[in-house]
Formats: sequence, C-alpha cells, structure tokens
Amino acid sequence: MDPVSGWIAGYKIPIGRWGKQFFDFLTDNFEWFFDSIADALKSVLEGLAGVLLAVPPVLLALAIAGLAWYLQRSWKLALGILVGLLFIVNQDLWKQTVETLVLVVASTTASMAIGVPLGIWAAHNEKVWRWLNPVLDLMQTMPTFVYLIPVLILFGLGVAPGVIVTIIFAAPAPIRLTYLGITSVPKPMIEAGEAFGATGRQLLWKVEMPAALPTIMAGLTQCIMLCLSMVVIAGLIGAGGLGTEVVRALNSGPRGIPLGIEAGLAIVILAISLDRMSRIGTAGAK
Repeated sequence: MDPVSGWIAGYKIPIGRWGKQFFDFLTDNFEWFFDSIADALKSVLEGLAGVLLAVPPVLLALAIAGLAWYLQRSWKLALGILVGLLFIVNQDLWKQTVETLVLVVASTTASMAIGVPLGIWAAHNEKVWRWLNPVLDLMQTMPTFVYLIPVLILFGLGVAPGVIVTIIFAAPAPIRLTYLGITSVPKPMIEAGEAFGATGRQLLWKVEMPAALPTIMAGLTQCIMLCLSMVVIAGLIGAGGLGTEVVRALNSGPRGIPLGIEAGLAIVILAISLDRMSRIGTAGAK
C-alpha cells in the first residue's frame, strides 16, 4: 500500500462499529418489540399454512385450478395448473409448497399494500419522490445478504425474518410501477375530469387509477416473481418451504441432486402458476 493510501486507511471511519452499537442499542431496549412482531407474523403465517394443509391436497389443487379458470376463463391454464400441482403432490412436496405459497402471498400482499400508496403519494408530490428514489435505489442494489444480517439480529431465525427480507426486496417494484402508472396518465384525461368538477379523490379513483391499472398490475406480477426469487434465501434463515429443500440439497452434495431437481421443479410450477394467474388483472384492464 502506498503512503497516501496507508495514511487514509489509518484514519478509518468506524462505521461498522457504529452500526454494531446501534443494533446493540435496539436489541437491548426494544427486543420485546421485535420479538412480538416476529411472534405475530409466525402465528399468522403458520395458522394460514395449517388451514390450507388441513384441506386434502387434491381438493385444494382443484380449488386453485378452479380459481385460475374463474380469473382467466381458460380451461387450458386451469388444467395445466392442476397437473402441475398434482405433480408436486406426487413428489411429496405438498407441505413445503403450501408453506412457500403462504410466504409468497403474504409478502406480495404486504409489498403491494406498502408500494401502491407510496407510489401514489410520490406521483402527487415531487419532493416525496426525490427523497424516495435514492432509497429505492439502495433497496434494489444492496446485496440481499447485507440487509439479511440486521434483520436476523433483530428478528432471529424463522419465517418472520424471511417475510420481512422478502418485503424489503420486493416492495420497490410496485412503488416504482405505481409511480410510473400515475405519472403516465394523459393530461387531457385529468383536465377533462377537472372540467367536470371532479375532486382530487374522484380524479384518483375514477381517472388515474383505471388508466394506471395495467402498469400497477405489472408491478404485482414483478412483485410475485421477486418474492419467489427469495424462496431459497428464506430457506437459509429457517423460513421453511421449498427453499429449505433446496438448501438441504445444496448441503448434501451429489446426493442432493434428486431433491434439488424435485424442489426446483416445484418452485418453477408455483412461479408459472402465480404468474399466469396474476396477469388476469392486466389483461382485463386493457
């Protein structure tokens, strides 16, 4: 190391130590708060998974296929989803698939509940967008394992940190696409609504939201895919589901190849099914 670099490194800013002190302060003073959140999330998610697992797998697979037909009006899609789900049952991965489904649906619901209002707010307030945009850049560019560390420190192992990390990872997509959809509404449409005396709330719900719906639904699809891409990460921190099976296969070396293929195919089937079903709103909005 040259003298200049050595001098700079000699005055290292102790940001890592400051970060540790901050998280030590949080765990020392607010451990009860984070534990209560983790316990509540665990209870809700495990309760939902328990309800779904109480239904016979074939019956639940038929219900999901029926929902797909109702949304898409496509018997081919319904049949494909049914065959895929029965294949998962055949591979004895139904319990893990249901756990993953609950994790993905919960994370997607929370991400959309956070992302859509924030996107609408940012679209109507340029100052909010200027502050929010770099935060979204940080959330989307920071490696997952970096913010996995503080989440694990605060919430421990289990399904709760898995959901929280997934929400952090997926939420920027609906925020950005909601913002894009609202700001892309043609001005003549808004001016026409104002000319008819529409209030701000009426403009939002009767003009802007219908026009932006295809873009918002594209954000939903992206959110689902991002949540599914976090399945293995969630498995690494004890969230259960198909990600845990992939982790087991990775840790087993060559002996884990069969399990890895089976769990990987189950994830693909679940991803394709949710993707096709979530495109219904986009198709219907056009």
